[in-house]
Amino acid sequence: MADTNAVARAELSAAILRLGEGDQAALDQIYRSTSAKLFGICLRILNDPKEAEDALQDVYVSLWKRADRFDPERASPISWLATFARNRAIDRLRTGKVRRGAVPVDEAMELADDAPLAEAMLIDGERSERIHHCIEALQGNQRENIRTAFFEGRTYAELAERADVPLGTMKSWIRRGLQNLRACLEGAS
Repeated sequence: MADTNAVARAELSAAILRLGEGDQAALDQIYRSTSAKLFGICLRILNDPKEAEDALQDVYVSLWKRADRFDPERASPISWLATFARNRAIDRLRTGKVRRGAVPVDEAMELADDAPLAEAMLIDGERSERIHHCIEALQGNQRENIRTAFFEGRTYAELAERADVPLGTMKSWIRRGLQNLRACLEGAS
């Protein structure tokens, strides 16, 4: 898990560095991997989705302008971006234009962030992608029955009846499919 976190952190750092060098496509990668967490920070401070969206936009505009200042030796990429988000949200509070319900400025500086780390979200996304890739690699009857059993919650008996095969056959298909799925996932690690 620690290696995967390090990889996710390195990929995010590399994307910020590429953005600093003018690679516009890097901004899309950064946005996809960090927007949920940064939006959560803004929303927690501003307590208004519209204001949080505006603050989030300000975060990425600031990033666009300042990505060349990022130093991966001094800060983790998500911490650096979280600071942008907190600062942009606090700036909005200070203007006095934020709707009621927002956290007072004094409290916003100490506000905890319970949202999952961007790195954890990246890892979950990679795992999900790997699982779906391995499911696609299964034989047709294994693939469809495993999907139906696990994603739709169908029992082996229901699957056997639907496929018009004996219950033992269905159990064998799924058991072999799960063995192949495990082998694929272990091979991808």
